[in-house]
Amino acid sequence: MQSWLRRKDIDKLTDHEEGRRLVPTLGWPHLVALGIGAIVGTGIYTLIGVGADKAGPAVLLSFIVAGVVCACAALAYAEMSTMMPAAGSAYTYSYTVLGEAIAWIVGWSLILEYSLVVSTVAVGWSGYFAGFLQWVHTSTGWDVTLPAALAAGPHAGGLINLPAIVITFLVAGMLIAGTRESATLNAVLVVFKLIALAVFIAVALPAFDSANLQPFMPYGFPKSIDAQGVERGVMAAAAIIFFAFYGFDAISTAAEETKNPGRDLSIGIIGSMVGCTLIYVLVALAAVGAMSFTVFGKSAEPLALIMRELGHPQAALIIGIVAVIALPTVLLAFFYGQSRIFFVMSRDGLLPRSLSKVNPRTGTPVAITLFTAVLVAALAGVARLDEIAALANAGTLVAFIAVSVCMLVLRKRDPNRPRVFRTPMAWVVGPLAIFGCLYLFWSLPHRTQIWFLVWNVVGVIVYLLYSRRASLLAKGQEA
Repeated sequence: MQSWLRRKDIDKLTDHEEGRRLVPTLGWPHLVALGIGAIVGTGIYTLIGVGADKAGPAVLLSFIVAGVVCACAALAYAEMSTMMPAAGSAYTYSYTVLGEAIAWIVGWSLILEYSLVVSTVAVGWSGYFAGFLQWVHTSTGWDVTLPAALAAGPHAGGLINLPAIVITFLVAGMLIAGTRESATLNAVLVVFKLIALAVFIAVALPAFDSANLQPFMPYGFPKSIDAQGVERGVMAAAAIIFFAFYGFDAISTAAEETKNPGRDLSIGIIGSMVGCTLIYVLVALAAVGAMSFTVFGKSAEPLALIMRELGHPQAALIIGIVAVIALPTVLLAFFYGQSRIFFVMSRDGLLPRSLSKVNPRTGTPVAITLFTAVLVAALAGVARLDEIAALANAGTLVAFIAVSVCMLVLRKRDPNRPRVFRTPMAWVVGPLAIFGCLYLFWSLPHRTQIWFLVWNVVGVIVYLLYSRRASLLAKGQEA
């Protein structure tokens, strides 16, 4: 039992052996851009259609519910990341506060989250890319469209989603080239993405028609199952579009590569969260007000579709092109987070140590980045957007609960430890995050909950057979 509860020393978290230490190169502008790049992406560009299909115009409430829960979790993340400026995010905090077994489950859940998020975004990007190629064909007569077999996975009548696979490896190449270089390019692309959303709001808001908001809540507030067996309701939508908010946890994985973590991490996490919540509510209001949700609810590119239906093909083109160019910022942020989670678990010995070597020239973990690319590309080639988004949310909800619990436990266990950022009203914010996440988890599709349980059963088996004995703490060492 003792091995399940062994914890890392909080005072030694930033001490690492040569060759397994990440290089601090990022400032707060990089972190804010990383957060916005992660948060503003597939959630608003594509999943707004999925959410509207489940909740109708009340998808606005779904965004608010998900945003409030995420805001509470973000405050907990800000406190924990500034106390522990080491890579690994919720996994590292859990290892230090709750013990190795819980940390393994959280890390295993984060592997699921990040792998599926990157796959989801790659599939969403592929939808916009296909729309862009179709526009080129229509406008110029050049037939540059992909064969149906290579443009979608088996669920959509294709064989493999080639664009999703290609973009995954391109982003992996960027991250291997260097963290600061990737973050700088990411910041530039984020500006384009925000401009595109501003264009959408400017065009769609004048077309606002209150009749499109009636009935406002056609499927009710709690999750319910309709005659076709589909989960609907405000909470069913919130549990899915929750995916759209949680990019800020990718910022916490960058703690070890941040030049001034005490100041920059809290600015990055809270700044990106507040900015993105405002953007989301405005875009969602413009979307459901401009057109009946039944029109765009099933679309792979809902914002561009709304622009075309409103008679603004040029605006639709701008949104489509920017989605093609800028959605990879989401890929980059989450891919970055995924590779860092893998890296830290490997450095701790819970995964093979050979994966945690850092390239001396670029300062990046090349082996783990390539391994992540292969895993994600395999998923993206055949996966369904709605199903993998829901499963990714399950992993994230577990991580958010763990971070909030860690914050409260440390407030009791070590109340005098210096806290650069202190979460206001921690004993209100923490429980709100915990119970909000539990309610969202309950609101996920039943099949998603089953698959998540299966994933963690596999994880426990891996831990018992390999990681429990291979970890550095089991050998009396620190990473």
